[in-house]
Amino acid sequence: MQPLVELNHVAFGYGSEPVLEDICLHLHPGQFAALVGPSGAGKTSLLKLILGVLQPARGEICVHGKSLNGRPAPRVGYVPQLESVDWNFPVTVEQVVLMGRVRRSGVWPWPGVEDRRRVREVLERLEIGGLAGRHIRDLSGGQQQRVFLARALIAEPDLLVLDEPTTGVDMRTAENVLHMLAHLNQQGMTILITTHDLNAAAGHLPWVVCLNRRVIAQGPPDEIFTTETLNETYRGDMLVIRQDGMLFVQQKPHGHTYHDLVPNPVAGEAMPQTPESNNGRLSSTVSV
Repeated sequence: MQPLVELNHVAFGYGSEPVLEDICLHLHPGQFAALVGPSGAGKTSLLKLILGVLQPARGEICVHGKSLNGRPAPRVGYVPQLESVDWNFPVTVEQVVLMGRVRRSGVWPWPGVEDRRRVREVLERLEIGGLAGRHIRDLSGGQQQRVFLARALIAEPDLLVLDEPTTGVDMRTAENVLHMLAHLNQQGMTILITTHDLNAAAGHLPWVVCLNRRVIAQGPPDEIFTTETLNETYRGDMLVIRQDGMLFVQQKPHGHTYHDLVPNPVAGEAMPQTPESNNGRLSSTVSV
């Protein structure tokens, strides 16, 4: 099967600062994959390279077997981080979703009956059909995420790319978003996300790519989420626990935590004071 997306020996940087080095990565139709790695690892830059927003310094990026060569990627839907959206912009849910139809056609037509029918259909599919007339700033984080997912889906993409879709929402909402993406994937949608939540990736994603400027490892999380691989990816001391068929990842605690200083804290107890170098004065601030 021909890969939907191919990155062959791709390198990218901002000015003289390298961000990605010798990236070789294939994404096949029907895959549901996540990019994981520390902040600054190049995850968002890699997504933007696939979208055609950024251009590689070296290497080639192909979508549907054709090199992008500086063009936007065809039939790829993008859902940005919620933190990057201006929620004060005066638009309704329906207007946001209709922007996805504009991206597909490349023009700004007046929405017709068929456009509005498609909006209703996509919103119902994502279980937010009653929100079409609401202002986006009045929605919860989970509802906002679904609105921007609807904007991407209305363009009928072959590939759905999401940047940190579970950031800024509570645990239950994050679970719902991942379940919704899994359902879309079962219907045939190819999906690529970035995430900092390793435990969510372990529990929900069938394929994970560990990235830190280069591809450290890729495969099913049960195989590649090892202490050695994660230590190399995050350049830290990671702990991998397997229990009752589940996998959990945690960074090993460092010294100088509150519990190191106060082994048996009492409710309401004041934090211990520590000497500072500033004229020998005491401070109640403890670094945690």
